Amino acid sequence: MVRGSFFKRNKDKKDKKQEKTNNEQENFSIEIGKDLEKNLDNIRKMLDKPNDLIIREFTIRHSDHKGALVFIDGLVDKDVINNRILLRLQRVNERRDLPSSDSKLFDIIYREIISVSDIQRSKTLDDVSNAILYGGTAFYLDGIDDVLIMDTKGWESRSIEEPMTEPVIRGPREGFVENLRTNMVLIRRHIQDPNLRFKTHQIGRRSKRNLVVTYIDGITHPDLLKEINRRLKTIDMDDAPESGYIEQWIEDSFLSPFPQFLNTERPDRVAFSLLEGKVAILLDGTPFVLIAPISIGNALQSPEDYYERWTIGTLLRSLRYLAAFIAIFAPALYIALVSFHQGMIPSKLAFSIAATRDGVPFPAFVEAFLMGVTMELLREAGARLPKTIGQTIGIVGGLVIGDAAVQAGVVSPIMVIVVALTAIASFSLPAYSVAISFRLIRFGFMFAAAIFGLYGIIIAYIMVNIHIVNLKSIGVPYSAPFAPSFFSDWKDLVLRAPIQVLTKRPTYLKTTDPESANKGGQKT
Repeated sequence: MVRGSFFKRNKDKKDKKQEKTNNEQENFSIEIGKDLEKNLDNIRKMLDKPNDLIIREFTIRHSDHKGALVFIDGLVDKDVINNRILLRLQRVNERRDLPSSDSKLFDIIYREIISVSDIQRSKTLDDVSNAILYGGTAFYLDGIDDVLIMDTKGWESRSIEEPMTEPVIRGPREGFVENLRTNMVLIRRHIQDPNLRFKTHQIGRRSKRNLVVTYIDGITHPDLLKEINRRLKTIDMDDAPESGYIEQWIEDSFLSPFPQFLNTERPDRVAFSLLEGKVAILLDGTPFVLIAPISIGNALQSPEDYYERWTIGTLLRSLRYLAAFIAIFAPALYIALVSFHQGMIPSKLAFSIAATRDGVPFPAFVEAFLMGVTMELLREAGARLPKTIGQTIGIVGGLVIGDAAVQAGVVSPIMVIVVALTAIASFSLPAYSVAISFRLIRFGFMFAAAIFGLYGIIIAYIMVNIHIVNLKSIGVPYSAPFAPSFFSDWKDLVLRAPIQVLTKRPTYLKTTDPESANKGGQKT
């Protein structure tokens, strides 16, 4: 998008082949016939006669016509089926103006009898099976090669709660859930704009999951939207149970340690991103929504930055940049200074470090590596254990192991301080996927420092910067607005300017409406 067209992967032939295969599979289906019993046998055979398949047969017009309702028990709202569909169909016999023609009777049932808002007509068995497996109900009428598909979803779902991975002190307490429709409603509550668009895709050859691409027409660049839709059409897998599958399939570089999509549970964050001209991807069955394109600066931003005054928001954001620096460089700097550049350490501090390292059998790199791995193990154990004991294990385990290691002379006290400071700094990063990336490249910096000292750190830093500059997120430079430089966007990068000053959308996104979307979502 910047300085040229969007980046496209060199997989056009493969992508076209996959699209052709997917289209052929979608177009192949058994047609609905006019014989009711044969149609019901087809659906039974296709699903292998499961115990939860309900087929309710009945008659209309005093046995002149036979009909049937087909649905899956547990996926539907039985009150809707009993009161708005079955009861009204059984009362058709009370009407005397019904036609004798099958097609006319079917048309009257479609237009006048069934009182369900979402109802469609279909002629293929695949459409029927997909619908009933997603909580729909199918209505067959003997003598008609057509079927009515009604939305009667009614399965149990989790209620709206505060996001677990992105807590805030000040801000909305609602988070996305696993229900796609609920998530769409949450976004509409934040953006009551008629130009808000939801475009549906089906992902998974067998699962047929619904995936929704969300954007604001008139703001989002059309090329960005075309590129995302192109990549989504190339997805070829049996199922995508979580949005992470989608992220990994359509990202620009699968070798990069940096996430090229931002995942979030917060509707307000998605709303902010849409108003900036970005695109959100919602997948049914997961509360995590993908946002693209993103830059390295978005990884250190939080919605809470805009809920507080600009001075506090700037302070918090600056602290995160400092935390990112500590999380990446602190162990590497310790290794370099202790192993190669002792002269750069102040004399009193150098004597103190030397005294604490007296008797430690390992070099600084091994010492830092062992403590780093131990901290990662404790972090992972605390995340996987039940909540009631997970935090206790993390805190107590860290204290016990750290104290025992110092007492045994395996590591020095200063090393425990460095590792603890690094862990606290990594916890300060708002995006979990970005924090994992920083934790990963931290070990690379430690190896470089162990071999070449500060020169190794500088070389590794240059390599990371080269990678970031060449990395793209849906074709948009990952390093923007740093490089390429868009100085007008710097007022909402490291600093957070007052709301009154944020009167333009990010320049690097090339939005079709660049004017004025402040973070409250209101046009000024």
